[in-house]
Amino acid sequence: MKSTELSRPSWLTVKAPKPGTLEKLQEMFQDLSLHTICENAACPNAGECFSRQTATFLILGDLCTRNCRFCNVTHARPSLPDPKEPEHLAEAVEKLGLKYVVLTSVTRDDLPDGGAQHFADCIKRLHSVCPQTEIEVLVPDFQGDESAVKTVLTAGVTVFGHNIETVPQLYQRVRPGADYRLSLAVLKTAKEINPDVFTKSGLMFGLGEEPAQVRQVLQDLRSVGCDILTLGQYLRPSAEHLPIVRYVPPEEFAAWEKEAYDLGFAFVSSGPFVRSSYRAQEAAQVAKERGERL
Repeated sequence: MKSTELSRPSWLTVKAPKPGTLEKLQEMFQDLSLHTICENAACPNAGECFSRQTATFLILGDLCTRNCRFCNVTHARPSLPDPKEPEHLAEAVEKLGLKYVVLTSVTRDDLPDGGAQHFADCIKRLHSVCPQTEIEVLVPDFQGDESAVKTVLTAGVTVFGHNIETVPQLYQRVRPGADYRLSLAVLKTAKEINPDVFTKSGLMFGLGEEPAQVRQVLQDLRSVGCDILTLGQYLRPSAEHLPIVRYVPPEEFAAWEKEAYDLGFAFVSSGPFVRSSYRAQEAAQVAKERGERL
């Protein structure tokens, strides 16, 4: 029997950006052959972030070698990385005057290092052109390659992120091709390589997870030293993606935020529209301040 789409609750709304806000930055990114996850993943916060002249850049192309059933990024065979991308990226960041940049990528299982060296090249170019700009990365799992994690870290980042996305019981349905324990190991390895770097992860709610399962994931993340946590509502990009099992109300997000803080996370952002890089600079700053107080 065909499933019925849940009605979107009245409180799940996002403010529209000022006219022209999106178009102005989109034009710049197109001219420089750059992609943003804001657009490719249909992020609900794109208008707000673009209006503040911030963006999460999607490097290594916009075609992914995996086919996660929640994600709006296109699954196809990607082309080789653009050697000019680090230069174009630095040019955009310099023009926008950004003091904090988030870099993420599609998964590139076709590359021997998963794209780690390209991450490093982008980071180093940014440091060269914009030395005052802090850099956060949100990386794929690199198939568990510790040397790839080290390549990215040693290039110089403030925050190293890798998303768990959902509870392990739902991985086969939600994240085919991914492995929960491997993702935990990526975060653990990053913290072991450089204990001073903040590690970060995120989960989506509304895919059928149970409270006890979520609680275990939060405990697992703390056990590998994860510092920053984001919790948000899964929003179905299209009819071809996984259906929403449940809309989680704001009060439940608030309760999970309190529980996560009680577990020892340095910063938690929890709400229906929260995404991995939403207000990332604020998260890093609060985590730093808390670390200095301890």
